[in-house]
Amino acid sequence: PNNTNFNSPLEVGGSSVPLQGLGVHISIVSPVYRAENIVSELVRQVKEHVSTITDDFEIILVNDASPDNSWQKITAECAKDSRVKGIDLSRNFGQHYAITAGLNYATGEWVVVMDCDLQDRPDEIPNLYRKAMEGWDSVFAQRTVRNDTFFKRFFSKTFYAFFSYLTDTKQDPSVANFGIYHRRVIDAMLTMRDQIRFFPTMVQWVGFRKYYLPVQHSERFEGKTTYNFKSLIRLAINNMIAFSDKPLRLTVKAGFTIASLSVLVALVYLVLYLTGAIQVLGFTTLVLSIWFLAGIVISILGVVGLYIGKVFEKVKDRPTFIISEACNLKK
Repeated sequence: PNNTNFNSPLEVGGSSVPLQGLGVHISIVSPVYRAENIVSELVRQVKEHVSTITDDFEIILVNDASPDNSWQKITAECAKDSRVKGIDLSRNFGQHYAITAGLNYATGEWVVVMDCDLQDRPDEIPNLYRKAMEGWDSVFAQRTVRNDTFFKRFFSKTFYAFFSYLTDTKQDPSVANFGIYHRRVIDAMLTMRDQIRFFPTMVQWVGFRKYYLPVQHSERFEGKTTYNFKSLIRLAINNMIAFSDKPLRLTVKAGFTIASLSVLVALVYLVLYLTGAIQVLGFTTLVLSIWFLAGIVISILGVVGLYIGKVFEKVKDRPTFIISEACNLKK
């Protein structure tokens, strides 16, 4: 086996300076969770297909505190080949935070980001690379046919439709993390100090020359998605708040709409009062007060409270990830 450097530091990430110019041509970054039976096959396939491009590559596997033996499998692959590098996070931070951790230590001129479940096919990496060589800074893998459950496809389309509306941007549900990105794209993205991390939107936001390449999308190698309905809803709310202030503007519109409706209701009750249909005095005033004040206050305070909560999280300035162990990782 190649020389392997096992480290056990307690490292705090999220504010490090992007690494540049350290020599490798391609870095492959993949977050790992509940994938103990997938890691070896993932590494094998990535090596097989990336080797058709260059032998100057590294594979960075970020274990997001997986409860199974994923980290042990990663360290075993690190021991076999020094080009395989492992990062073990101190707790479960989430997929996009794990991607951020891997990107902070990726040294390649080109960086591939892919999921670990092999739905993102390693044999598409050479196709992405060839397209990038035509002069594109980012080549996004476009899943024209998705091999996901009906629920996941439906929620994804719904999420991106609302996300596009709330952020006034065009979001494509067929594009996720998988793609190849030039060093300057990754460096620009790492300068974003957002506490809420969502890789697809962040890498789109930094701009540069983009291309969308249709690719094949496979079924999961094994197991089921770890995203449940609750986590997907939380992801949607967090990202809508993090990347747009349109919900705040919508609450203003909602307040004016409620106020306008209260005027109409006032006219209705005025007519009823004049015709003698209302016998109890003060009833109209009470109803209008409740409608007008409660409607405006509750709708606006609810959304403002969400934004204040996110500001509070940002002010604390906690790291976006913490590394507990690493192997084959250059400091």
